[in-house]
Amino acid sequence: MKVMIFVCGEGLGHTSRCISIGKELVNAGHDVHFGAYGYSMELIQRKGFKTHEIPSEITLVGMAGSLNMKKSILATFKRGQFLGIIKIRKLLKRTRPDVVISDSYFMGMISARTRSIPCYLIVNQSNMEEFFKGKGVSSKILAEVVKKFYTGLFKMTDKVIIPDYPLPHTVCRKNLEFKDKTWKKVFFSGPLIGKTFEETTAKELNRPHVLCTIGGFGYREPIFRKVIEAAGMDSSINYTLLSGPSIDPASLGTLPENVTVLKFIDDQFPYMKASDVIIAPGGHSTMMEALSFGIPMISVPDKKHSEQQNNALVIEEDGLGKKLEYSASPEDILRNIRLLIDDEKYRNKLTEMREQAVKLNGPVAVRMMVEEKPDTVK
Repeated sequence: MKVMIFVCGEGLGHTSRCISIGKELVNAGHDVHFGAYGYSMELIQRKGFKTHEIPSEITLVGMAGSLNMKKSILATFKRGQFLGIIKIRKLLKRTRPDVVISDSYFMGMISARTRSIPCYLIVNQSNMEEFFKGKGVSSKILAEVVKKFYTGLFKMTDKVIIPDYPLPHTVCRKNLEFKDKTWKKVFFSGPLIGKTFEETTAKELNRPHVLCTIGGFGYREPIFRKVIEAAGMDSSINYTLLSGPSIDPASLGTLPENVTVLKFIDDQFPYMKASDVIIAPGGHSTMMEALSFGIPMISVPDKKHSEQQNNALVIEEDGLGKKLEYSASPEDILRNIRLLIDDEKYRNKLTEMREQAVKLNGPVAVRMMVEEKPDTVK
């Protein structure tokens, strides 16, 4: 079987979970092609997959930690990026896949449907209209347009893949809203992560250990520095912080002896396996990785980012970690780190999530579903 996987390049979470599917399909003997762009395409190529460059689909616009979805959609239309559907149709005509999997890349799914190719859509949010609530009449109108667009997409696809634990343990459940007919198409695959707990060799790090992937650039810099300050209050806990490529670790001054700052990690799974707590924003893919490795999280979701805020709420409500705001003090951060390290109920709950992820085996579940004849719900 020849499979084309289209990847939304706005955030590497989409890329990592698609790579996990691609790897499973290749190992099963299928001919896998990827459609991607930007750094996402470069990462996929480095993994050795057959890769085709595709046009980006959406221009993200925002500032000060807030995503402005209205401006993002308008900017996308102004650039004419949706006209890239012609290029996608030509790519499908040339490669002739038997199946298309599209991770939040809607031109790929629409093009597949127009060529009568079975298609599967991967999403972890279906209520994008939440971005427009309480933002004026024009935003309300745009929200309705977006909702109708999404509803139409869900009608087209053969299956909607949610790369998450099944209900009631779904982390992104507050971001899911489907009509009854669409719910019949929904498939909870389980977490789709780049490397499993069993495949990973833990990095040799002093324990207890905290891995912080917040980053130190722009609006995230204050919370990044507060984590460093919290580390200085208790030398018994060790930290690895990822600053991102825009921050020179030397510019941070003298660091506590229990803190290591790195710009980037090619493979963060060995660090993850060696950690007792992960501090991260509210991105869905990072949460799936942490839960699959059985590690509690402190989530600091971006301001006015409804998806991240909802994910972080579920993490706290389900006893999988804690939700903090950017206003949290170093004392607040340290207190929650100690809680997640010391409280046995968190360790027990996270062990259950890790074991459940192994049983679900997301990539295998998706592969088996794709190998079956699509049972489209009309």
